Amino acid sequence: MKRNIMIILVERRKETADKVQKTLTGWGCLIKTRIGLHDGVLDNCTNTGLIMLELVGKVEQHKELKRKLELLKGVKVKTVSISL
Repeated sequence: MKRNIMIILVERRKETADKVQKTLTGWGCLIKTRIGLHDGVLDNCTNTGLIMLELVGKVEQHKELKRKLELLKGVKVKTVSISL
């Protein structure tokens, strides 16, 4: 069994989060699991965030999603495939 994971670092969360969200929504059928993390609460939120996705579908689709996300300023993406 193979698992495909995408890790997204959003360095300018306050300026970029809406664009990242819009992109992920457009590719939502590929996303099986999504976990979002950022430090801080209430008035003490950081401007960086981390999103981890478990993806389904074809690897070519994952590559295209990665490409779209990397077009956004302050967004870095890594993909990992793990076979069990």
